[in-house]
Amino acid sequence: MTSRRTLDVRVERFPYAKPFRITGHVFTETAVVVAEIAEGPHRGRGEAAGAYYLNDDIETMTAAIERVRGAIETGADRAGLQQLLPPCGGRNALDCALWELEAQQRGRPVWQLADLPEPRPLRTTITIGADEPRVMADAATALADATTLKLKLTGEAALDASRVAAVRAARPDCWIGVDANQGYAAEALPALFATLERHGVALLEQPLARGDEAGLDGVKRAIPVAADESALSLAEIDGLVGRFDMVNIKLDKCGGLTEGIAIARRARALGLGVMVGNMMGSSLSMAPSFLLGQLCSVVDLDGPTFLARDREPGVCYRDGNIHCPAEIWGFPRSCA
Repeated sequence: MTSRRTLDVRVERFPYAKPFRITGHVFTETAVVVAEIAEGPHRGRGEAAGAYYLNDDIETMTAAIERVRGAIETGADRAGLQQLLPPCGGRNALDCALWELEAQQRGRPVWQLADLPEPRPLRTTITIGADEPRVMADAATALADATTLKLKLTGEAALDASRVAAVRAARPDCWIGVDANQGYAAEALPALFATLERHGVALLEQPLARGDEAGLDGVKRAIPVAADESALSLAEIDGLVGRFDMVNIKLDKCGGLTEGIAIARRARALGLGVMVGNMMGSSLSMAPSFLLGQLCSVVDLDGPTFLARDREPGVCYRDGNIHCPAEIWGFPRSCA
């Protein structure tokens, strides 16, 4: 007799240890939707925080999941899900839950099912929120174990230059990338690139607003530029060539690990670099992205480091790397 499939959806909240500031926003918590799909003795889980700049909040994600509840509970698979929902946080939660459910049912870990490399620890960036230069420098010094830092900028040119200079002086040993979160205008880019080059910054993420990508045309630069808000889904990847050097893949904006893997493989085929990022979820969000990170040259999976509390078991940060134990997600019980 075939077991009936059920879908459970719940909202969980994870307060931050302290407020986190980026261009135009200050965050104090991450609210997530958790989808759990059970079938007989097996279950799969997925977590989504959504993308704030797409207004993909808890209510929107929950509504999206409820719209397809009937299809999920009557057996829709990952391929079917791709047709049922567009890229969004709700689809991410369901997609990841279906991946883990399949791993439980087939007795094989998700990385094998997805034809990904066997997971190994990955060097990850640790993000420093936008603040006064001295405060950011002190934060960088306190992150003595980190080897890779990402600084949030706000589009305030003089202040951003001071922020970068202060952190570089505090941590001359670190790889540093910066994320402007769409905060700059095209005419400010030459001065920005000059500042970043002077301080040995290795990557600039999303300097211009989505829709203003043409502002990158003809700008001389020695630093690679990554697309984040300008690259939401697989359909937009081909259009990055010639303007961006790298794509930042986040499962919440592209709608899950299934599309995230497709984006990574397409980007690499086009000669673009591949980065994996996160929307500040718990370790349950990091685990699928950690598998995707095995295909990436830049990894930004530091979300749990901002939380006042994380899930248990949780990912581990050690020697500048993220380690993701099998017990967290994506392995059959015999392996976890």
